[in-house]
Amino acid sequence: MIIIGEKINGTIPSVKKAIESKDEEFIRNLALKQVDTGADYIDVCASTAPEFEVETLKWLMDIVQDAVNKPLSIDSPNAKTIEAVLKYAKKPGLINSVSEEGGKCEVIYPLIQGTEWQVIGLTCDNKGIPSDVQTRVDITKILVEKAAKYDITPDRIHIDPLVMALSTDNTSLTNFVETTKTIKEMYPTIKVTSGLSNISFGMPLRKVVNQSFLTIASYVGMDSAIMDPCNRDMMAALLATEALLGKDKHCRKYSNAYRKNKIGPIKE
Repeated sequence: MIIIGEKINGTIPSVKKAIESKDEEFIRNLALKQVDTGADYIDVCASTAPEFEVETLKWLMDIVQDAVNKPLSIDSPNAKTIEAVLKYAKKPGLINSVSEEGGKCEVIYPLIQGTEWQVIGLTCDNKGIPSDVQTRVDITKILVEKAAKYDITPDRIHIDPLVMALSTDNTSLTNFVETTKTIKEMYPTIKVTSGLSNISFGMPLRKVVNQSFLTIASYVGMDSAIMDPCNRDMMAALLATEALLGKDKHCRKYSNAYRKNKIGPIKE
């Protein structure tokens, strides 16, 4: 599983405070902790007022890239913001994200043509997030076909079927599963991703719901996850799932993580 570390996001109160006070050490430590616990990409999201977003995002990028050697996931709902900061990335990573809202593809795809950058594609359009599987699949087709015009192959795309909160949509997981299976049949090399915590919004014992979703989504073919790699329970669930699915030879990754005190009860 490709882990996209989600903790450097201005919507998180502690991160918002660090951004406002320009606390570089706080951001640096968040990046280091996520890499130490298994992140493959570090997502950076400013979530500030639009007039400060470019400046803040560049500030976050500089700190993270100075602290760790992992690629970034540059996260903004504004394609023009991503366009403005992309040149400050030291190596190709992930762009989070494109969709059929507005003209995002027409801004982002030309930027990454002829590069090794990958991109997250959200299955939504100007009408919002669809409630049915077929519309999500149709939007995926559009995103892939537009990408092909810029020589961006499906293996560089992480499709996010946008799982809804189970508390408001009882078919949320089954829709995600069906969408994932259909997309994988159409485009065998495409990647599927998800923000794990979305499904449990408004529910008690959210971590239990998130862990169960992670296990089922991994089984049906999810390739990457936007998650907190510092969450020991989530990492334990992920490593156990990979072992159960035969993706961890002799359960070495699972056993090593336990021995290194990265999963399970904290050993004093």
